[in-house]
Amino acid sequence: MKPQMDANSPHIKATHKPKIFNNSERFIEGWYWVIPSNNLGINEVKSITLLGRKLVIYRGQDQQVAICDAYCPHMGAHLGEGTVEGNELRCAFHHWKFNTDGICVEIPCLDEPLSLKLKTWPTVEKYGIIWIWTGEIPRESVPFVPELEFQDYEAVLGSSFVINCHPHLMMLNTIDTQYFQGVQVLDIGFEKQELNQNAIIFSKYKRQHHDLPFKKVFRPLYKNPIYSICYWYGSTFTLTVGTDLRRCYLMLALRLIPGEQVEVQTIFFTKQRKGLFGWLFNRLMLWLSNSLVQELISDERNILQTIQFNLKNPIKVDQSIMQLINHVELQKPLMWKTWLLARSPETEVKETQTKWRDELTND
Repeated sequence: MKPQMDANSPHIKATHKPKIFNNSERFIEGWYWVIPSNNLGINEVKSITLLGRKLVIYRGQDQQVAICDAYCPHMGAHLGEGTVEGNELRCAFHHWKFNTDGICVEIPCLDEPLSLKLKTWPTVEKYGIIWIWTGEIPRESVPFVPELEFQDYEAVLGSSFVINCHPHLMMLNTIDTQYFQGVQVLDIGFEKQELNQNAIIFSKYKRQHHDLPFKKVFRPLYKNPIYSICYWYGSTFTLTVGTDLRRCYLMLALRLIPGEQVEVQTIFFTKQRKGLFGWLFNRLMLWLSNSLVQELISDERNILQTIQFNLKNPIKVDQSIMQLINHVELQKPLMWKTWLLARSPETEVKETQTKWRDELTND
């Protein structure tokens, strides 16, 4: 969707209806959070369902995590009933064994295993979370806070919770200029920057002359406020807020779950500081970050859970929202449950017509 905006007009014209944004049947290829790292012990295997797909996750003797499709390629037994042996997973039914790359390494009734492979998925651990890449080869990194990219930091897991709305809708409120100007009475707007193909940054560009939102939390941090959001894979976003000297950093890792709901895992960050004072200061910043999340969620929870999103009449102050929607629409879409590339009906018709012409030519 490519919006057209006249610089002299308060209106924005959207030429196409979004095909990915706020669509519960599609999601963007990328990194998604699975479970906290401390929820999976050595030699432990668990069954999980992520974005509609049934998977199995286990941790081997070398402490490395592997994620594979849930069903054995032999007869379809669920591998969540299997056992971890060393760094390999053995099916409970006929005892076929697979390594972390999914390669079958043993079939008890055969001298040599068959040349077959169980589907596995790229996996990393970061911030105390296990992450999965929903494609073949990761094209970008696990989400990070841009302001901390080259800093030493401490990451602390916060709470997880569920809200009855699509993840994309939850992302909008943090860059809703109309909300800041109309509801919070703030002189605020955003500049966007493409961090990479899968990440986009929105930063506040106007100096604040009124009270900041979350004023109860950030009363001592009013001087020269900073506000920056980075969206990753249309599913996770980071927020940096505070001042030049004192900043709170947080990440909300989002994923769509059945019932058009979003499951959220909060992660808080602070720069590493030495000594007792540094430890106490970091605890304060973590507390402020948690308070900020509670403020963000509590204010708009009921609206998010009842909205029927349809941006039929966008105006100029909705520009940042339109830019985010455009960014999402340019990502690689996958289908819920199958994780196959999602193609629009127009594309499928065009490909069928091209194939038909090619076949006529070959005849």
